[in-house]
Amino acid sequence: MNEYELKVYQEVEEWKRKISRRSGMINRLSKKAQWKINGWIPEKVHEVLTESIKAMVKATLFGSQATTTKDQARGLTLSERDELARRKIAAYQKTAVVEGAGTGAGGILLGLADFPLLLTIKMKFLFEAASVYGFNTKEYEERLFILHVFQLAFSSNEIRRTTLADIENWESRKHDLVEMDWRKFQQEYRDYIDLAKLFQLVPGIGAIVGAYANNNLLKQLGETAMNSYRLRLLQKSPEL
Repeated sequence: MNEYELKVYQEVEEWKRKISRRSGMINRLSKKAQWKINGWIPEKVHEVLTESIKAMVKATLFGSQATTTKDQARGLTLSERDELARRKIAAYQKTAVVEGAGTGAGGILLGLADFPLLLTIKMKFLFEAASVYGFNTKEYEERLFILHVFQLAFSSNEIRRTTLADIENWESRKHDLVEMDWRKFQQEYRDYIDLAKLFQLVPGIGAIVGAYANNNLLKQLGETAMNSYRLRLLQKSPEL
């Protein structure tokens, strides 16, 4: 392991410790409130939401697969891959900020349109990140990994810990993880972003809130994706 890889290894270990820490009291209370609200929602509504998110994500995965530039990592060192990933994160943050400000400025109706638009931006970024780090998203397991990275970025403590364990042991576990738990996937994602995005629906402040929230959500996703792929590369000692 060279000097840069050792530095990255230490950064990844610190990132793992950070995301494994228990959430603050406010976040825990918010999660409990969301659990109560979810309990009041009729089962039929949960089923419709789950199928809607599943269809939306699968359509986005298909579109992202078709438009992602392949072989972006060829001949690059880990340092160069990391630098390219940071440029991608910055670019997608700018796109998300513009989208959030635009839909937020439109009040409730355009604010609701933000959900699928932002989801598309996030998934497209994850396909780009996979390509930057040299993983082939034509393989089903790699598209499944992308969904686990997404879930790791936007979930509660308990789900985050189990998802991190799957990512850390991906090579041994990927063949057992045949399908996502879509109910858990959509509920965790909705619960995570509800508070961040709630005020985006308010005319007058929606644009500011939308831009700020989207910037932070892409930053969170970028950090999660970078470290998830770095973790895999360092575990299998790739030829860089």
